[in-house]
Amino acid sequence: MFKKLTWLVWGLGITALTAPSSLANETSSLGEAGIDAQRLHAAPYNLLGRKIAIGQVEIGRPGQFGLDKAVSRNRAFSLIRVFYRDAPAKADSNVDGHAAMVASVMISSDKGFPGVAPQARLYASAVGAPQKTGQPEECLSTQYVAMQNGGDVRAINFSFGESLERDSRPNPILDGNALLTQCIDWSARVHDSLYVVAGNQGTGGIPIPTDNYNGVNVAYTTRREGIFTKVDFANLSAAPIGIAKRLLDREINVGPRRSISLVAPGSQIEVLDIKGKESRVTGTSFAAPHVTASVALLQEYSDRQLRTQQPNWTPDARRHEVMKAVLLNSAEKIKDTGDGLRQAMSRTILTKDNRDWLASDAYKDRKIPLDFQMGTGQMNTFRAYQQFSPGQWNSEKPVPLVGWDYRTVKDSAFQDYVLNQPLQQGSFASITLAWDRRVELQDQNNNKQFDVGESFSDRGLNNLDIYLMRAEDNDISKSIWSSESDVDSVEHIFQEIPATGRYKIRVQYRQKFNENTQAYALAWWTVPAKELLKGKN
Repeated sequence: MFKKLTWLVWGLGITALTAPSSLANETSSLGEAGIDAQRLHAAPYNLLGRKIAIGQVEIGRPGQFGLDKAVSRNRAFSLIRVFYRDAPAKADSNVDGHAAMVASVMISSDKGFPGVAPQARLYASAVGAPQKTGQPEECLSTQYVAMQNGGDVRAINFSFGESLERDSRPNPILDGNALLTQCIDWSARVHDSLYVVAGNQGTGGIPIPTDNYNGVNVAYTTRREGIFTKVDFANLSAAPIGIAKRLLDREINVGPRRSISLVAPGSQIEVLDIKGKESRVTGTSFAAPHVTASVALLQEYSDRQLRTQQPNWTPDARRHEVMKAVLLNSAEKIKDTGDGLRQAMSRTILTKDNRDWLASDAYKDRKIPLDFQMGTGQMNTFRAYQQFSPGQWNSEKPVPLVGWDYRTVKDSAFQDYVLNQPLQQGSFASITLAWDRRVELQDQNNNKQFDVGESFSDRGLNNLDIYLMRAEDNDISKSIWSSESDVDSVEHIFQEIPATGRYKIRVQYRQKFNENTQAYALAWWTVPAKELLKGKN
């Protein structure tokens, strides 16, 4: 097992180690105070992540019962397979406490401390000690996990990172072109897996691969009055000023592109350690697996819908871009006052300096889709289910007020999604668009797999925008609001509806950098006019 010092230097966020937990279940990160995932475990939903494969890549690995002595008495969670890079793990080697606790957040079956998806199929790989490994070996491990379960691994958790000082490029910067970052963006597209990356915590040292485009980067929140509502000392948690500027500058993406996609509970999280004992831990390492395992719950639901041939469900529901758009669009921002106009959100999320979304530049500036500290807000797994469950709807006919789509758009063209009911004045519309940067493997031996010694090429990010418009308008200059970032692979709108009436969403392919046709995922959540609500009561 690695020494605890190794975790502190190379892992993300053990700020409180193995203190016994005394927090009540009602403040659990999985319950209503946190991501509200436990509601999905119970009837009528009965979602536990069954038959859904997820992955984990870290320096070490969780112990596997029947293989490793360290977990000989710990049956709280069962892994499907464990590896050392791209080979089966050897007994009692590379077993790590940090990796075990991350795994417990995802798949623990302990009744007192359940994981988010206790019946998901977890595949975990250890990349090895930092002194003997680097980004090529980390990419190899990543690829190997992504190829498990017949190549069907829906999400992969990264609760570790690399230092810029260890990057082999001359004068390395966070521009998305470190080998490991490119590897993640390539694998997301080729293996169709959502990468969930723990954000660096502002203390320097391990920012790679938080400069990825195609994954989701997660910062963490802490409890206030028993409820997770406030961004803690998380990745890029404050703009760098003063004496900290030199250190934090090295953790921030080059240019205006934002790093954080979402926040999730990560402070004083109840987990099981490698021996099955209750512990409390803090850090982005433990926020990220909340998101990864939530994908397993949603994907179990989608597989159920596909298996029973429900209308408006296709295999597009498995796409990583769809999961990204659904998770980001359903995030909580501003507490609803009880009238439903703010989509019945249960809480207001505050940044480290006590700002809410309505005070953010992302709310005020069409060029900025993500808040610097909270991304689109705090993940709520039950709300993600509500966003996902209406199914897929295309632009050929009017669409329901909540839904999602996976589609393509051609260069300089657009797709209009006309909402089938009027929206209420004063309500908020949430819209998220997600698509991939195109990274390609420089495959020297033509085996269609990454091998140590090979590299990747960045073919760039096509530029897509979204607009919220009145249904009768066609001129985007008349849009109610838009998201028009020049640098991000996600666009996001959360805006108030100015007048009751009919509206539409436009997806615009504005500027080509690689292919003529671009695939995208779109998720939307809007509120019907009050007259319609009365008619349903």
